[in-house]
Amino acid sequence: MKIHIKANPCFKEVDQSRKRYIVMKGSAGSGKSVDTAQNYILRLMKDPGRNLLCVRKSDVTNRDSTFAELQGAIFRMFGENYSRYWYINSSNMILEFKANHNQIIFRGVNDDKQREKLKSITFKRGKLTDVWIEEATELTQSDFEIIDDRLRGELPPEQFYQIRMTFNPVSSSHWIKKVFFDVKDSNVLTHHSTYLDNRFIDDAYHQRMERRKEVDPDGYRIYGLGEWGEVGGLILVNYIVEDFDRDIERFDYMVNSQDFGYNHADCIGEVGFKDGEMYICKELYVFEKDTDEIIQLAEGKFQKNLTMYCDSAEPDRIKMWKKAGYRAVPVRKESGSVHAQIDYLKQHKIHIHPSCVNTIKEIQQWKWRKDEKTGEYLDEPVNFFDDAMAMLRYSIERERKGKVKLKTFKGGI
Repeated sequence: MKIHIKANPCFKEVDQSRKRYIVMKGSAGSGKSVDTAQNYILRLMKDPGRNLLCVRKSDVTNRDSTFAELQGAIFRMFGENYSRYWYINSSNMILEFKANHNQIIFRGVNDDKQREKLKSITFKRGKLTDVWIEEATELTQSDFEIIDDRLRGELPPEQFYQIRMTFNPVSSSHWIKKVFFDVKDSNVLTHHSTYLDNRFIDDAYHQRMERRKEVDPDGYRIYGLGEWGEVGGLILVNYIVEDFDRDIERFDYMVNSQDFGYNHADCIGEVGFKDGEMYICKELYVFEKDTDEIIQLAEGKFQKNLTMYCDSAEPDRIKMWKKAGYRAVPVRKESGSVHAQIDYLKQHKIHIHPSCVNTIKEIQQWKWRKDEKTGEYLDEPVNFFDDAMAMLRYSIERERKGKVKLKTFKGGI
């Protein structure tokens, strides 16, 4: 069996550790998720009786993250011969090493129903021994405790239980920092990595990070250096991440909105309004996709009979969405419109569905620009990593201008 391994030396300690909790904080592009996927593939091949559960807050986001990383690791390691060793069920998202029948499965903790399913997980052989929690800052502490409780019972002498958490840091007040980084515990190994530790990162990504260093120093400290973010300077704090009924009939009205992008994200959101509060129900967040590709991805996910408010700077793209059957219209931009939109958002409670993971990430770090000389925050939002926030601003176009007609379903507004 020939296996191709790509390893960054900075992860040697975590890959060899047998501690119960491996908590990996790092910048975007540090390689922590790639290393984690590769390490689990090797571990499950080597040790019979081990099985892995991969967790995201929203189960559907596993497909494009943990499942994609693990599947990619198998392809890199075995090349065209991967099917001789690994069984991949893409529809049900199950991976199995054929020699010992160790398995990898994927779950979410969005709601009580999903959490309850964690209690009944079984495998062909062996027990649940390993858990990978990707984007761990999406989870609540109670989510984590439910997962932690699943790893119990006597194991053979050579076996051990382990949870590995990977994430980009957010607010310094997050429970993960308090539980794992601020308290010394012999069962915990914390690890820090940045894109500078990743010897496989490409030059274009290095340049992108250098640009962010100049444009958004605070954001660079989080997403470039992997440091905990400060709470000060946040633009929006009036939001809650929670599961809620997303049925169109429960809202006073609903819209789609879109911020166009290619090198930066193209973000589409489905936003409902009820009793003066906003509900972000769905998102599509993609990079380096042309308009035709994004339209295909949106098919069946977003309702065409809802008005879609779009960036007015892209009239040709708006025409393409109209041609595809969407009610795409430009948002009017006048002097001071961005601040007016922000003022409106600050005055209304915002509910975010847990599946909208990129909207959550952005709102947690969307800040006012800081004067590096005085340390004071300026009345100007940082114009970086704010594509979902632009989508959110566009969604209130009719609400902000008082042109809402309530209860105009069925057929949208």
